[in-house]
Amino acid sequence: MSELVPDSMSAKGLEAFLHEKIPLAKAMGLHVAESNAHRLVFEAPLDKNINHLGTAFGGSLHALPTLACYAGLWTLMREAGIDGHVVVKRSQAFYRTPVTGKLRAVCVRPPAAVVKEFIRALQRHKKARMDLTAIVEGAKGEHAVDFSGSFVALV
Repeated sequence: MSELVPDSMSAKGLEAFLHEKIPLAKAMGLHVAESNAHRLVFEAPLDKNINHLGTAFGGSLHALPTLACYAGLWTLMREAGIDGHVVVKRSQAFYRTPVTGKLRAVCVRPPAAVVKEFIRALQRHKKARMDLTAIVEGAKGEHAVDFSGSFVALV
């Protein structure tokens, strides 16, 4: 476990961990705006993620919710006392509308029963998969991007 991540999994600690371990997170200007039992909210400034049209770059709009889901699963493992790795198996994004301001990805944590079954499978088989979703909000809070991914955890 990295010394940067406190037991409480604070937003500041999670952000420092991601900046240290995933250089893209730092380059994007990723900020963990919210990390609690219900959801993770990641933000990034437009100026570090802009395209030639003055809107958010599509790759950034895919990377930010990927990171939110990755971190969501990683923190669930940490909260269960499991030290392991998370990798992306599959992901897709549906781009509904351009993002013209700050990028904001929201990943809602899965229900407790889903988490419990995932942790049980991970402990038993040393490998488990979880499907997660996130959205990137537009300027008025609407869904600008719908993201879904399949993540695999290994211990």
